[in-house]
Formats: sequence, C-alpha cells, structure tokens
Amino acid sequence: MGNAQSVSVVIPVYNSRNSLAEVVDRLHQSMRASTDHYEVILVDDGSRDGSWQGIAQLVMDHPFVTGIRLMRNYGQHNAVLCGIRAARYPVIVTIDDDGQNPPEEIPKLLDKLAEGYDVVYGTPDVERHGLWRDLASKLTKMALFSSMGAETARSVSAFRAFRTSMRDAFAHFGGPHACVDVLLTWGTSRFGAVTVQHDPRRHGQSNYSFRSLTRHALNMMTGFSTAPLRIASLIGFAFTAFGGALLMIILARYLISGSAVPGFAFLASTITILSGAQLFALGVIGEYLARMYSRMMDRPSYAVLDRIDEEHPAQLERVAAARAQ
Repeated sequence: MGNAQSVSVVIPVYNSRNSLAEVVDRLHQSMRASTDHYEVILVDDGSRDGSWQGIAQLVMDHPFVTGIRLMRNYGQHNAVLCGIRAARYPVIVTIDDDGQNPPEEIPKLLDKLAEGYDVVYGTPDVERHGLWRDLASKLTKMALFSSMGAETARSVSAFRAFRTSMRDAFAHFGGPHACVDVLLTWGTSRFGAVTVQHDPRRHGQSNYSFRSLTRHALNMMTGFSTAPLRIASLIGFAFTAFGGALLMIILARYLISGSAVPGFAFLASTITILSGAQLFALGVIGEYLARMYSRMMDRPSYAVLDRIDEEHPAQLERVAAARAQ
C-alpha cells in the first residue's frame, strides 16, 4: 500500500476457538507488512466453547492482542461497537472470526480508504453461504437501503475499514439494538467498496441463522428508519381510496339500477382487507413503541466482564496461573 498507517483490528468472537489462532496469525503476517502499528481487539460475545481461554492464550503469546469479555451474548454488532470504542489507532478494520474474510485483503481496504473515503467495505466476489443465509443477507441489505442508499447498501459486509473519528458521531449511542453500518451513516456519506476474496468456512457452522438475520433486519428498519411508518401510511391511504371508490360504485349502481351490490362474500372480503390493513398499521406502530420502551429503560449496548492485555498485568498473571494448573 502507498501510505502505511496505524490500524486497530476488531474481531467479534462467538464460539470460534478453533479458528481464532489461525486468523490472528494471518493478521500478524499481513499487518506487519502493510502498517506502522497495529492492534487486534478480540471481543468475546458470551462464547460457550472456551473461546475466552483461547483469547487469553493469544494475549499471552502476542503483545498486540487485547481480549475483552462481555457479560453475556449481546449480538455481533454490539460486540463490534465495544471493540470500536476500545480502539486506539486512527483507522479501524472489522473482520469476522471465521476466517472467511482473508486478512491478506486488508491492504485493499486501506488503499481505498486513502483515496478520501471515510468508510470502505470489502464486498465478497462470491458469497459462500447457504440459500437461507443469502436470502436473509439480501433482506438485511434491503433494510439498509433507506439509511445508506442503494449503491452503498449493496456493498455492505462485516469486512470494513473506516476512520476512528467516525465513532464520535455515535459516542453517546445506547440501547440493545445496535447496527454499526447505520451508525456510520451518522458521521459520513463518503462510502466506498472494493471486491475481496471470500473463502469457504473451515471450522464449524455460521452462528447466523435466517431467523436471527431477519430479526436484525427488522430491528434496523424499526430502530433506525421511519420507512415502515411511511409504508403503513401509504397502505392506509390506498385502502381509504379503495373504500371511497367502492362507495362511489355502489351509489352509482343504486342510482342507475335501483339495486345494491349483492353477496355476503363481497362484503366479507372487503371487511377482511380493510381490517388487515388496520392491523398491519397497528403492528408497525407497536414495533416503534416497543423500541421507544426499550430505549427508555436505558439498557446498555453491552457490559464488559473482563479485559486482558499488556496494560493489565494482574489479569495476565491470573491467566498464567490458571494455565499452570
């Protein structure tokens, strides 16, 4: 790359003990060849497979690694937000813990960032997920459309590089439903993307299901956008117009032929359609009320249970003692 710089790499970790050491080793090889200074922040998001013990070992073996352990599982974006706030260097790179985003592609993101962008996404050349995961990913990108614009939303991925100064725009953000991509739009509109390689998963299975990704998309739509309310309003307007047109037809037929439209089925179907539209609008309003209620409770995006790095020798000594036993 043309201009070396200092980079913080944030990795959310969930049940990925088998892949962590390989990812960190590849990061080490890539980063030392392309940056002045770097750190790797591993955020354990309530793993149940011993990932925290693996992180502790990596902290002992590599002085550039920092381990942060959350009290429970808060979700990928919340874990990434924690790592972003702990970063020390001017540029942040986020990457998954499964090794499907090659660390060797990070220089591509940094080169693009140096062209004047504030956020650069690594868009996979070929996504190697299952059918349901791909469908859920497309739904998530559709949810991002209203906040980020069409071109940027199509390029969104968990493999991203951005300037650390962007976090000032959401420094006071709180609440259980975080979306890093939407939060970044609060600080800039200069988004870029580069095509990167996407490797097959070597260890385990994806922790994201179609259900969880769909829930994340719904959280984005109702938590960071008013588009669903506008859609509900348009549906209400459309059915109001439909009802008015139907009334005019009935009145015209009565005045012309002296008879009304016969049939219980016609009346029942009309009532059903209008009732469905009302329930849909009430459901959308209910979702927004639920988000407001959640925000009013002032629930945190995450809570840190433990942290280990070279600046916390007591924790390192505790880890070393546990390892000796």
